[in-house]
Amino acid sequence: MSEAGIDLEALAEWLVERRWFGSKSREVSQVGVIDMPLLDPEPPQLRIALVEVHFGTGTHEIYQVPVAMDGGEPDARIAATDDGGAVYDLLAEGRDPPRLLRLIVAGGQVASAEGRVVFGWREGAAPPPEGAEARPIASEQSNSSVVFGENAILKVYRRVEAGVNPELEMLRFLGERGFRHVPELLGWYEYEGRPADATLGIVQEFIADGRDGWELVLDGLAGDPDSLLEPLRALGATVGEMHTALASDPTDPVFAPEERGNESLALFTASLDEGIERAFLDLPEDERLEPIAHRGEELRDQLRDLAGIGGAGMAIRVHGDLHLGQTLRSGRGWTILDFEGEPARPLPERRTKSSPLRDVAGLLRSLAYAPLAARLQRDANPPESWELRARQDFLDGYLDAIDPTLLPATRREVDQLLAIYELEKAVYELNYEIDNRPDWVEIPVAGITRLLEVEVA
Repeated sequence: MSEAGIDLEALAEWLVERRWFGSKSREVSQVGVIDMPLLDPEPPQLRIALVEVHFGTGTHEIYQVPVAMDGGEPDARIAATDDGGAVYDLLAEGRDPPRLLRLIVAGGQVASAEGRVVFGWREGAAPPPEGAEARPIASEQSNSSVVFGENAILKVYRRVEAGVNPELEMLRFLGERGFRHVPELLGWYEYEGRPADATLGIVQEFIADGRDGWELVLDGLAGDPDSLLEPLRALGATVGEMHTALASDPTDPVFAPEERGNESLALFTASLDEGIERAFLDLPEDERLEPIAHRGEELRDQLRDLAGIGGAGMAIRVHGDLHLGQTLRSGRGWTILDFEGEPARPLPERRTKSSPLRDVAGLLRSLAYAPLAARLQRDANPPESWELRARQDFLDGYLDAIDPTLLPATRREVDQLLAIYELEKAVYELNYEIDNRPDWVEIPVAGITRLLEVEVA
């Protein structure tokens, strides 16, 4: 029937329908199980299926599917087995994810045909109480998460890529240096073997009283927009403190700040220049695009002028996908979440050092989106001046908190480098909104228009 006794045709059909399967637009030519470590032999057996998916282009991806195997007919059935049993997703609603959590808490390792699975739990960290309710999070896109009681959350990285996941190393690094505005890292599990040495998942602190930063801002815009300004200043300070902490160990080559030369900035702006040219080449006829129509060459000239700065500051490890939805506000202030970086980017790229202003640009673009989202989703009518005031308060908090040696030497150079990163975001948004949400295209259009008007000294 298959490798590992599983019906591969049924496995393939199930896999491509998952929300976290990242290549839905590509033709799957073959699916195989390359390793299936036995984690717990007690029935139903607990295993991790490492599933290799081949595409018609000749490329392939590996996905992790924690499974339990028995002779019943569970609702979450993935496929049948050779002996008439069934395979089901351990993390599905009503299944048994605590079994995987218990293995992580216990530590140790399990050998397999092609390698081994290694479990780790941070010394002194308290595990969730026995019998804590397990609640899968349905909204996850690129991974699967389960909350245990009010104490911990298990995040399983479905796409398996060679190397240390940025989230594991960033949470570990920040925690060891006393930065408390991230969830505490509790545990992890990894695979070591022929397919790839890779992080499979982590367990981190669950912040039970946390409010999603994006939802908080939308609610505030529907009520008292000015009440958001001081919290956003505090968020800026938190991000500045995070960047300072990430750059605090010059002896660690993975995290040590590096001088960002003009050559690397030139390469980045050259790539962005090509992106602008492509975006404006086939700009559709739409009155909502009128403020930027036929201004592609003007925008490219503006980019070249912005790039003529004396210095670009330092390159450090950054969040890489920072926006309001990656933040929580709770009784202890702001918490920054989800350090995986952009899931669509290759893992080595997500671990690359960059200017800290790249994260700042992501949050500023998130603030730009908030007023329209509040109008559409909260029937709000925030004042037109709100975004500029929120932007200024956030930046004031950030610049007061960050180690200034990480940034360009003058405020003019900081503003120009920040404008370049905002332009990168806005051009991406323009392409995305044209293709997916034309009614939202006014947001990147307004951002690009403002960047065209930035004065370059």
